[in-house]
Amino acid sequence: MSREGMGLSDIGMFVAVAEHANFTRAAQRLGTSKSNVGKAVQRLEAQLGTRLFQRTTRAVRLTEDGETYFEAARAALDGLSEAHVALAARRAEPAGRVRMDLPVGFGQFLMPMLASLRASHPKVTLELSLNDRQSDPVADGWDIVVRVGALPATGDMLVRRLGTPRFGLYASPGFLARSGPLDSIKDLCGQEAVIYRGHAGRPIPWAVTECGHQSDLAPKAGLVLADGRAMVDAAIAGMGIVQIFDWMAHPHVCMGTLVHLLPEADADGPPVHALIPLGRRMPPKTRLVLDHLIEFFRVPPAC
Repeated sequence: MSREGMGLSDIGMFVAVAEHANFTRAAQRLGTSKSNVGKAVQRLEAQLGTRLFQRTTRAVRLTEDGETYFEAARAALDGLSEAHVALAARRAEPAGRVRMDLPVGFGQFLMPMLASLRASHPKVTLELSLNDRQSDPVADGWDIVVRVGALPATGDMLVRRLGTPRFGLYASPGFLARSGPLDSIKDLCGQEAVIYRGHAGRPIPWAVTECGHQSDLAPKAGLVLADGRAMVDAAIAGMGIVQIFDWMAHPHVCMGTLVHLLPEADADGPPVHALIPLGRRMPPKTRLVLDHLIEFFRVPPAC
């Protein structure tokens, strides 16, 4: 039987009869006549080539085929009903609070986008936490968590990939005025560096690309930090060369407070994902913020 031959109205009437075990009560619930309901069931039985009900003067019962079709039909109608509600919710004006947990270094980078979102959707309130610790999206009650690198082994979250940043080397103009020219990776040897301390407590080496191959480089650590934002501030203050994501460095390069060193040495960074705790439906307010995040990371801003 083709899909075109199956009318949703007839299927709905069949489900109503099955739920009430009575043609008259089904017709009353649907606001139509018992005759219309009976004809709808007859058409459906003819299309399917089987009897769906056993009818007696006292009762209406589903046949074995009827029970099979009833479960599938009810599930399909429930799914359509949920889709209608979800689409209607998308058209409604988003409102309410969205709680987001972001890596520290992304806070300043995302602020222009968040300001624009608030200006166009004033009924949406944003609550932000900027930190580099591995928070639990479900236990901590976040609506959206932006996470860099490995994802937690759990199936109770919706995951959306935002992009894959590049690692680059950056320093302040003042630092470069003291250090002299840096024209190759070899020139980095002996230079003061601002290094990131990972969650395991160990300094993270730089990832650099040379002659098409990516490798690790352990620079001379002048300052070790576990805070992405503090690393940027330290580099701007002239305390050494820092390796950070290109997205984090972008606004500072535009302002002239950081200089991109050896672009050919840039290396691939870990992917960035947005994690959203699963629910029956994503609220319009959360979907709005998620859509803005996806678009913003897809097309980073120009200077």
